[in-house]
Amino acid sequence: MFGRVKPLDAILATAEKKSLHRSLGAFQLTMLGVGAVIGTGIFVLTAEAAQKAGPGMMVSFIIAGFVCAVAALCYAEMAAMVPVSGSAYTYSYAVMGELVAWMVGWALILEYAIAAGAVSVGWSGYMVGWLNTSFHLDIPLTLVRGPFDGGVINLPAMGIAGLITWLLVLGTKESATVNAVLVAIKIAALSLFVALTLPVIKSGEFVPFAPTGFTGISAAAASIFFAYVGFDAVSTAAEETKNPQRNMPIGLIGSLAICTIFYMLVAAGVIGTVGAQPMAGPNGEVLSPGTPALSAACAAIQDNAVVCSKEALAWTLRTVGYPFVGWLVGAAAILALPSVILMMMFGQTRIFFVMSRDGLLPEFFSKIHPRFRTPHVITILTGIFVSVFAAFFPVGLLADVSNSGTLFAFAAVSIAVIVLRRTEPNRHRPFRTPAVSVVAPISIAGCVYLFFSLSAATITLFFGWAAAGLVVYYTYSRSRSHVGRGTVEVHEEDSDVPPQPVPPLV
Repeated sequence: MFGRVKPLDAILATAEKKSLHRSLGAFQLTMLGVGAVIGTGIFVLTAEAAQKAGPGMMVSFIIAGFVCAVAALCYAEMAAMVPVSGSAYTYSYAVMGELVAWMVGWALILEYAIAAGAVSVGWSGYMVGWLNTSFHLDIPLTLVRGPFDGGVINLPAMGIAGLITWLLVLGTKESATVNAVLVAIKIAALSLFVALTLPVIKSGEFVPFAPTGFTGISAAAASIFFAYVGFDAVSTAAEETKNPQRNMPIGLIGSLAICTIFYMLVAAGVIGTVGAQPMAGPNGEVLSPGTPALSAACAAIQDNAVVCSKEALAWTLRTVGYPFVGWLVGAAAILALPSVILMMMFGQTRIFFVMSRDGLLPEFFSKIHPRFRTPHVITILTGIFVSVFAAFFPVGLLADVSNSGTLFAFAAVSIAVIVLRRTEPNRHRPFRTPAVSVVAPISIAGCVYLFFSLSAATITLFFGWAAAGLVVYYTYSRSRSHVGRGTVEVHEEDSDVPPQPVPPLV
């Protein structure tokens, strides 16, 4: 199982071809983290968290942020040691062997492609709400929601995923300036939301605080984890950081602390103004998000509750008497979310590309378009995959499935850090995880805890996906692996690529 290890020295030879200038201090790292984290999850998943935990979702943000912090410290050590493409897949290959690396790469498909689908559905919710508010269009629910959510097909979500796929095939790259503007727009929109809602909070809306108990808070934390994806952007910058041993922990924990406080303020603004008690069924049972039962209950009250909204923040502002600001927040989400989909899908194609080049996936996956110089085959396949999931599944389910893959990958990285400390204690580490014997086990335990706090359907789907991955590995990949055949390539072009494509607007 652990016999086929891709030599770490061969991987590191890639990185040594080009060293990066160390220019980032603690403040720059913290701002990088804030820009990478704040966005999609808080725009899209607030209603899901409210349905699972009620006002207790504020505690869920703290739990998810803490698990992210310890996982990020482990991730940073591996990112600094192995600054080449492939993310957790490459780290696992170097430390725990091919089978574990394959399973991590297979799980990363859930992280990237399914996350892109989730953001597409979130974008659709804001787009439909914005069109309705702006032009009073009464769009049939059958065309803008999937079958689990009271509709038939989500055409806007499918459309935006198709558009992004086309852009990726053409090779369109976002500029740093555009990214910076979009980061500023979304942070300004959320800051405006907090400024307008906090002064009119009613304390009575926070009672009962945990209507579904700690189980509900844990389930919401497992979903809300999606709102923090992107924090590893800080980890991958270790090679460009001045005094990384001091500045990396400050940047990681500082950015996560700021984001957690910001998220809690937004959650408080929602809870305290319009309430966030879960919808119950006819027998008093709390209904699960993204189910026909919840859709029917919401339809009975004409979606007049934040847990029913597909654009929770804009809906809240309209409800408390700020329709124009609600319109602006919706517009901000519509502008910012497509770039998240782009980066998620780019990340997916990159993981596929690296796995294909290692022989674990068919060679045609890494074919380059003769004109556009992009991996068009795998980009189109990824686009079809994302579009189908966005068309037929609700955002909460997609986010949870994405989280299952992410949590598995982060747990694998945390294990890799411990293993490598034992097997190669003298290897150069630009950044060392502080108190690794405490931090890494807490990270692993935190990832396991959040994983098993996901819904039974999500966990079942993950293990089904893992079983399918094992079948593909043993029937195809194992016999074609380059490492298995004794071939290990070093790719100079990887020296410019961070360990994981940074999703700057998640």
